[in-house]
Amino acid sequence: MKKNPTTFPVDFLWGGAIAANQSEGAYDVNGKGMSVADINRFHGELKRQDRSNKEITMKDIEFALQDKEGFYPKRTAIDFYHHYKEDLKMLAETGMNSFRTSINWTRIFPNGDELEPSEAGLRFYDNLIDEIIANGMEPLITVSHYEMPLHLATEYNGWYSRKTIDFFVRFCETLFQRYYQKVKYWILLNQINLITFESFNHLGIPADRVENLKEAKYQGIHHELVACARATKIAKQINPNMQIGMMLFDGISHPATPKPEDVLATMKRNQMEYFFSDVLLRGYYPGYAFRYFEDNGLDIKFGAHDEEDLKNTADFLTFSYYYTRISDANSAKEENSAYINPELPASDWGWSIDPIGLRTALNLYYDRYQFPIMITENGIGAHDQPDENGDIHDDYRIDYLRKHIEQVRNAISDGVDVHGYYSWGPIDIVSCSSSEMSKRYGFIYVDKDDQGNGTLLRKKKDSYYWYKNVVATNGEEL
Repeated sequence: MKKNPTTFPVDFLWGGAIAANQSEGAYDVNGKGMSVADINRFHGELKRQDRSNKEITMKDIEFALQDKEGFYPKRTAIDFYHHYKEDLKMLAETGMNSFRTSINWTRIFPNGDELEPSEAGLRFYDNLIDEIIANGMEPLITVSHYEMPLHLATEYNGWYSRKTIDFFVRFCETLFQRYYQKVKYWILLNQINLITFESFNHLGIPADRVENLKEAKYQGIHHELVACARATKIAKQINPNMQIGMMLFDGISHPATPKPEDVLATMKRNQMEYFFSDVLLRGYYPGYAFRYFEDNGLDIKFGAHDEEDLKNTADFLTFSYYYTRISDANSAKEENSAYINPELPASDWGWSIDPIGLRTALNLYYDRYQFPIMITENGIGAHDQPDENGDIHDDYRIDYLRKHIEQVRNAISDGVDVHGYYSWGPIDIVSCSSSEMSKRYGFIYVDKDDQGNGTLLRKKKDSYYWYKNVVATNGEEL
């Protein structure tokens, strides 16, 4: 009888993942344009309404562009733009064999609607990708990771406009033509299902420029789905061996109680979490989506060839995993329709810690799609405090990662086809949601604080040496 493997595959991708907007800085170098991330301001003592990922209006945008006193951390970040050689060398010394980053759209097309790309921007990524490869790491490149040109938001209402399909496809084709011999694995859009927590950062739709924001978001998502399908077709024409992935934020919730109404409400809620991958992996809109649009009074318009375009499906599924949530019949009525399980421990930022949930998610996705899977983000944000010698003893991070990687191994034994695991933020970067530096994920400490002060000195944490051993033993020693 055939038996499932009990160890990680010999060609397993052990990696780390960052995003250009949270790491590169150099926001005004070599003709780079302003992106939606460049207006994310740090607010000090954070309240929910002050977070970087809130809804944004034109007034907010105009204020940020004229503001001379506020601090916008993603404009400078950790200056990966100038430090990438030393950073990649240090990361490669863990033994990781893959590295995920994104290409900042505004370095290639500063406004997004230009006909020709910036050669200076492309040369930077020529060098960056070459350096990743030279350090023995397989590049996994995200095309769009919250770096939409701000001009597309202000002039076109971001993804709400069908014109953005063509702008994005041009961006993709430019990258595919440039890097088809160097980059095998691509993710077109980061966490495509995050339309609540990362609404403006993701879709670039100013909230005051549309009458029905919820409808505008799903219309924008439709345009993204079509754009991804068209880009996938082009990628395969350029090089059939390129692997095009799609990415979710794992937003699956579990019923808060065994009551039938809670189970049903959670099932319906989860269908709209699967919606994005159902379209990109199966090639058509599922019936439940049309029911959802009808129930919510949403009129999503299709173009004449959209259904045919959507048949160009992705090659693999990726998702980020940080926490699980629960839902019930009452919460399902709300926009943010799930909540943290109070029975679980939580991080400093209130994110529940549920390693078993990762195994559950891997099984659910694989049962549904039977596509190869990569976990392209997983980690814990924490307040790392250097000791009197400047060393960082982050046993809490090691414990978190150990327990999650163990569940990945269990999922492989369940028969799930897992190809890779990427820790989020293997080097400290600016937080996506709150623009803090103090929310640290990395194996490598970067000397910079929330107000932008610091030497930018890099230093290895205890978790660095732990991850090095994990990779060296291919996950046998956790």
